[in-house]
Amino acid sequence: MADAREFDVIVYGATGYTGRLVAEHLLKTYGASGDLAWAMAGRSEAKLKEVRGLIGAPATLPLIVADAADPTSLQAMVKRTRVILTTVGPYQLYGTPLVAACAAAGTDYVDLAGESHWVAAMIGEHDAAAKKSGARIVFACGFDSIPSDLGVYFVEKRATEAFGAPAPRVRGRVRRIRGGPSGGTLASGTTTMEAIKRDPSIGALRANPFALTPGFQGPTQPEESVYEDKVTGSWVAPFIMSKTNTKVVHRSNFLMGHPWGQDLQYDELLMIDAPPKDGQSPSVGFEGSALKPGEGPSREEREAGFYDILFIAETADGRTVRTAVKGDMDPGYGSTSKMLGESAVCLVRDVPRSLTPGGCWTTASAMAEPLIKRLEANAGITFSVES
Repeated sequence: MADAREFDVIVYGATGYTGRLVAEHLLKTYGASGDLAWAMAGRSEAKLKEVRGLIGAPATLPLIVADAADPTSLQAMVKRTRVILTTVGPYQLYGTPLVAACAAAGTDYVDLAGESHWVAAMIGEHDAAAKKSGARIVFACGFDSIPSDLGVYFVEKRATEAFGAPAPRVRGRVRRIRGGPSGGTLASGTTTMEAIKRDPSIGALRANPFALTPGFQGPTQPEESVYEDKVTGSWVAPFIMSKTNTKVVHRSNFLMGHPWGQDLQYDELLMIDAPPKDGQSPSVGFEGSALKPGEGPSREEREAGFYDILFIAETADGRTVRTAVKGDMDPGYGSTSKMLGESAVCLVRDVPRSLTPGGCWTTASAMAEPLIKRLEANAGITFSVES
């Protein structure tokens, strides 16, 4: 793809709640007329103008009208930019034409998709075209699944430095979290459950931790249940986002040629103070009220949120390395919007095609080190080693 395109980044879905937060982050971090050329896109020019005013952007910030129901408008839009950043979900309902347009035009793409069956379908349908055109298609660039994906990358790198080899077992443990999942995430979950009713094979795919590694099936993974985890040092319980995140971690390992071994075991659980009493279900990991797509918490609520995830890499003889990924805003909105924005900028600024060519990628396999640096510099996320 030639670099002589009008824009570096187009934020598609800027009139939605999360899209507006992404645009606000880009404006605050990179300005409206600096060396990052970006624009906002959506179905309604009137609403785009309203959002432009709400975030305090100048009238010169470009606006683009495009509609997921109009493939021609999507095709025209993607040809104008180096990367499309999209918050328009559920992706299984609205995302397919945009992935197809980007794969055909050689335009990079980032999204927030945690809909694993849809991601698997997109890999099958568009990976070859993306490789041919040079488009880098990077799914799951929000709370699902950047902290997990880059968290495992980070802890395995530390384990390799400490022990001379990667660890065959990694535990992801959510220590603390405040903030609810986004309305879009909840809508995607509902849509997925409806899809499973129509097609039971989707349920089987969701249950398979290697659903995103075509042609490769790894070992049986640890059971996700309530138990006292001696290595972690606490009781643990199932975490609502583990089914998505574990698949992404295994895909990263697969795409990078299994640097963490073909026998990698990874599970993701929530740390709890004590086992639940009879008849009670353990928390799945989020606080806060459920919201509809397009709705979101106040700025004060977003800034009061946070998350702290422990990663433990364990060797076969029981030696461990512990690291943490922490975010300083609520996971579903404040932190996710920054992660998505920085993922788009990272592809444009930091990752040449000689390093990451066209294809369907994960964040760890496509841009691990540069993205970690950007997230620490601009997104309030830290990666640290613990004793």
